[in-house]
Amino acid sequence: MRSLYAALTVILLFLMIEVSLAQDLDPRAYARIPVDVTVLIAGFGYSHGGIVTDATLPLENLNADIESPSVGAVHSFSLFGQTAQISVALPYAWGDVSAIVGGIPQKTTRSGISDMRLRFSYLLLGAPAAAPQDLAKAPRKTILGTSLSIVAPTGQYMPEKLINLGTSRWAFKPELALSQPLGKRWLIDVYAGLWLFTKNDAYFPGSSVRTQNPLGSFQGHISYNIQPLMWAALDMTFYTGGNSTVDGVPRDDRQSNSRIGATMVLPVGKRHSLKFAFSTGAVIRSGADFSTVSVGWQTTFFGKTGKTKT
Repeated sequence: MRSLYAALTVILLFLMIEVSLAQDLDPRAYARIPVDVTVLIAGFGYSHGGIVTDATLPLENLNADIESPSVGAVHSFSLFGQTAQISVALPYAWGDVSAIVGGIPQKTTRSGISDMRLRFSYLLLGAPAAAPQDLAKAPRKTILGTSLSIVAPTGQYMPEKLINLGTSRWAFKPELALSQPLGKRWLIDVYAGLWLFTKNDAYFPGSSVRTQNPLGSFQGHISYNIQPLMWAALDMTFYTGGNSTVDGVPRDDRQSNSRIGATMVLPVGKRHSLKFAFSTGAVIRSGADFSTVSVGWQTTFFGKTGKTKT
């Protein structure tokens, strides 16, 4: 059982997904974990400022207060002898939004389902598939990983409205990542990805077609193990590109934004943990000028490979 608890420590440290889908800061997303493990996650996020799901809308002086509970699940498995994960998260959102539209101040309230998020990750190097009791004794290694994130248009969308909880389009982000341990306590993560978007053919006022160019995404994280079940991280992300067109007319909405944040994970017993996160805009050109705080609760379940022999 001692080796099982040690492996569980690894899961509590690393198996977390972002509970707020309005940002993309995800430290330790490519850490090696045991296979045949399922994690259930419940979270709540609060965001304030210039936050909308579509950062290129023609709005001035946007101000929003958004509350977003979410539920999600992560499952790890072996694929061609390496460690792989699949995750899903579905948020609900409600909030009050005010902005100037066409020179006229307006306010609105929205509540409903937001866009669902899916993610598949695969660790190419440094993370062969292992059961919990085996991984507990494995040394920390440099990991090269890749992933595909998908945002599905499941969110509430009203074509005649400028403010919506969904985006009425698909989005895909292939990503490549490097995770480098430094000694026994420090870890550095760097990710590079590219968001690709399908068109929205029901854009405001309902008959327009909106397209968006690819959006480059870069993340950097440095984290520290305070105790075996407790860690903290400093986070940074940068986005660039993403110019859009409406009915073929180019828009001056290229993004060149950076965000900074912090994350902390605390143990609650041997199978549960709490995650706290904060982020805010650092340098903003278009959209994303908001701050977010979030908390998530995680519960871990082992499959057959995680059971001890009697």
